[in-house]
Amino acid sequence: MRKERAARPRRRGREASDADRAAVARLLAGLSRAPDLLIEHLHRLQDAEGCLREGRLLALAEAMRLAPVEVYETATFYHNFQVLPDEAPQPPPIRIQVCDSLPCQLAGAEALKQALASAACADMEIGHAACLGRCHEAPAVRIGARCVTGATAGRVLDAARGPVEPETLPAYPHLAASRAGGGYRQFERVRAGGKAEAERVLDEIERGGLRGLGGAGFPAARKWRMVLAGPAPRLMAVNADESEPGTFKDRHYLLADPHRFIEGMFIAAHVVGAERIFIFLRDEYADIRRLLEHALADASAAFPGLPPVELRRGAGAYICGEESAMLESLEGRRALPRHKPPYPSSVGLFGRPTLINNVETLYWVRDLLEGGADLFAAPGRRGRRGLRSFSVSGRVAEPGVKLAPAGISARELIEEYCGGMQPGHRFHAYLPGGASGGILPATLGDIPLDFGTIEEHGALIGSAALIVLSDRDDLRQAARNLMAFFKDESCGQCTPCRLGTEKALQLMAGERWPREELADLCKVMADASICGLGQAAPNGVLSLYRHFAGEIAR
Repeated sequence: MRKERAARPRRRGREASDADRAAVARLLAGLSRAPDLLIEHLHRLQDAEGCLREGRLLALAEAMRLAPVEVYETATFYHNFQVLPDEAPQPPPIRIQVCDSLPCQLAGAEALKQALASAACADMEIGHAACLGRCHEAPAVRIGARCVTGATAGRVLDAARGPVEPETLPAYPHLAASRAGGGYRQFERVRAGGKAEAERVLDEIERGGLRGLGGAGFPAARKWRMVLAGPAPRLMAVNADESEPGTFKDRHYLLADPHRFIEGMFIAAHVVGAERIFIFLRDEYADIRRLLEHALADASAAFPGLPPVELRRGAGAYICGEESAMLESLEGRRALPRHKPPYPSSVGLFGRPTLINNVETLYWVRDLLEGGADLFAAPGRRGRRGLRSFSVSGRVAEPGVKLAPAGISARELIEEYCGGMQPGHRFHAYLPGGASGGILPATLGDIPLDFGTIEEHGALIGSAALIVLSDRDDLRQAARNLMAFFKDESCGQCTPCRLGTEKALQLMAGERWPREELADLCKVMADASICGLGQAAPNGVLSLYRHFAGEIAR
């Protein structure tokens, strides 16, 4: 699966210096030079030196038997890598990034960024970041690998100037506590039960109606069976790169009980016969990475013979939420979505059948098997079954992850689970599925929030990231924020998305939007883009024309 490349003949053009070769050799000492580890090695270089110098990239290409262009195009693709010419001055040691996604914008991110820029010292660099996964604690700011939530300029500057606290693990239920509460009992049963037990698990998950909860909603049991039907060796990839503005439920569940997630992951891997597992975790979750490293080590020690697990860092690319783009990143390349078919269940990571699930889907596997399908799929509201996790942010009094009955409405969620609206704000609109889910008016606040219930209104439930807007918010500015996000996050592979998002943002800059031109552009983006990013990018604009035409025409 992972092979070292043969030495290439002497290259034309510039070569790495001896100093660059020595530095790279020192940083990669004892590590594999396999090409799929390129992004991991880029992280190692930047963590050590603060940026990626071109000379170092040439030396890395030599060490990994890659063409320089392969290394350079990958390093410059991802937001979190800072590539500089050798002669450029060293960037400031303190890098402050203000999240400017919609929930943080509503919480005053732009004013915060201006205040920081006015007060920053010469050793600080002030920039922006896409969603940091702390939408319920907005505004959020990243300082190196640390995050400040509920940020004010004073708090951020104090954190940046103060001593760097030693890295500590977030508090979480350790293995002994997990096992005392029944943890890993289902995994032990599945591992000891052979094919009959694996089939029982598949049947139970199918009856329980467990879906992919990363956004697509594909039935989990059906996906597991598709992977199981493929030839060995099979692999598993866990998508923990939740980067949708408004979404933070995976972070919530990993902090709450990582062993529950890990048990579900090993059950899934055993059922489909996955020989190796990769967890793709977003780079902004450094605390979660430390937590998972310890929890995985404890689980591996307690249960010999588990499939090896590789915890991989993302590098700042929303497109990695698309499963095939994530696979490209895991293989050490730019995260460009693949054409389908074939699907990852048959031709996935390294060309092998690959099971891809997101964190929350695996988190619920143990609960489903413990309680049984009937209990897991207990009646919800309006004919829906089971529970649903909602990441709620925006103008509500009590934002956060809310576990509520499937089929609940936005108005009920706000009133019953979020303490109502913030003082002085009246419920006016909401995004049911984060940045890509469209914008619905409060007059549609009583329809059930679930798969198949809001599509007729031009919206998507996706990962159930509910961003609530009030009568004091500018909907046009909200739509501009969403389009700017998609423009920045477009992978650039296809023209409709790459140029369409840029052109749409230009057309939306004025007070009056050219409706026909925007509508034509949005149709091309939705119909001709390769993946869901370009296809969903117009949803905010289209839903404003559909539900708020009079308001945006003013």
